[in-house]
Amino acid sequence: MVVGSMVIGALVLAGCGGGDDEVAEPAAGAATDELTTVRVGAIPIVDVAPLYLAQEVGIFADHGLEVEPFLAQGGAAIVPAVLSGEAEFGFSNITSLLQAESRGVPLALVAPGPGATGDPEEDFAAVIVPEDSDVQQPADLAGKRIAINSINNISDTVVRETVRQDGGDPSSIQFVELAFPNMVAAVADGSVDAAFAVEPFATVGVSQGMRVVAAPYTETDEALTVAGYFTSDPYAAENPEIVQAFADAMEEAQQYATEHPDEVREVLSSYTNIDPAIAQELTLPTYQTEINRDSVARLLELGVEDGIIPEGVDLENVFADLE
Repeated sequence: MVVGSMVIGALVLAGCGGGDDEVAEPAAGAATDELTTVRVGAIPIVDVAPLYLAQEVGIFADHGLEVEPFLAQGGAAIVPAVLSGEAEFGFSNITSLLQAESRGVPLALVAPGPGATGDPEEDFAAVIVPEDSDVQQPADLAGKRIAINSINNISDTVVRETVRQDGGDPSSIQFVELAFPNMVAAVADGSVDAAFAVEPFATVGVSQGMRVVAAPYTETDEALTVAGYFTSDPYAAENPEIVQAFADAMEEAQQYATEHPDEVREVLSSYTNIDPAIAQELTLPTYQTEINRDSVARLLELGVEDGIIPEGVDLENVFADLE
């Protein structure tokens, strides 16, 4: 399937945000001794810790792979790299992949990333408000100015659904696009009434006296698959064994991260600027070993309802054909 440059340029797919970053020249798909080198576009957030752990402890090597991650602020750099063959895999939130499918962009989800914890009292993303805010429950967010990292994407979808479930009017919310690192300050100075912040920023906000009033990922689906790793359809068709190896390795990596949370917190310092003290306090996501397809279908349904995804998306085309 041929994708026009205007389509690619218009898409901003992100695990948790968008941004334009330079991408270094790759060594895409190169074989190194007995290992196959693959480049993976990632975002400097807690979600991708298993990717770094897997390389560090030898999981990828056990599957015949040498992984070279490159960091970007979002899909504006990652997606073109994967589509052009400069990288083999990338990281994106699920709504962005659904939007890509609706536009005919040839991408396929191959492995799960982070998932909701299932505990509304302790999830890795939360709506935070000032301590003296009149917002006491999700329905009270109706009519408020809420900061999200990217408008018309997964964040406003899950915030709307949380307000809707609590009996509030989601159509009255005023979303304000703001980078995650700027959200706590914006809540503190009153620029916005609330912010939907991921870790570590939710924990930073709470440490400054702010309150959590909603956990939209968990409240949308207790086992919500929030994001995952994707490849291009042509690469998957031409390299099914490599794609399968990567998918198998990521499944093992996600399980390893689940079983070794202390190592997850330690590896964060190797690719993020998260304060080590905050790293010890923040809530980690569930590192899922399987994509929750029902939750992907739910995000599609909600995206259509809210008008950010057109009708007619074939859900099966979103997933890579794996064993």
